[in-house]
Amino acid sequence: MKPLAIVVTLLGLLGTPVLAQEDPVRGPGREELVKLIDAYVLSNLQETLELSDEQFVKILPLVKKWQGNRRAHQQRRMASLGEMRRLFETGAATEPRIGELLRSLKQADLDEQAALRKDIEAIDAQLSVVQQAKLRIFEMRVQQRLREIIERQRQQGAGPRQRRAPGEEP
Repeated sequence: MKPLAIVVTLLGLLGTPVLAQEDPVRGPGREELVKLIDAYVLSNLQETLELSDEQFVKILPLVKKWQGNRRAHQQRRMASLGEMRRLFETGAATEPRIGELLRSLKQADLDEQAALRKDIEAIDAQLSVVQQAKLRIFEMRVQQRLREIIERQRQQGAGPRQRRAPGEEP
């Protein structure tokens, strides 16, 4: 079975919305799915990149750090955006507070670029040029497939939040 097909099958078998909170009826929540995706990436890394055992041992902590940093920065970014949305929805938005949140959002974006560049450079230092290219393609395929899964879940009405027009009742 192709590696991406394994992720899709795994998520399909779980029968869960990708971003849901823990729900005994629908299955595992976001944290468990993050762990499953991380496990998938790490378990397929050696084969996909054709890493030697020595390379794999060296690259494993670097890839874990890269994934963790990406996730932490995304959470920081989403927290600022979520707070802005909440302030606008409740009518509590003030220019100073929105300005502060925008600065935080911009700083998160800058921090993310620098940290992820550093992470990928550390990983690349352990890989051949061909392996670096394979990593980029592998990452692209995993991200693309996850976006497709998330979109399909949202279209099926199983997403964590359904988009509503401002002022519309839940």
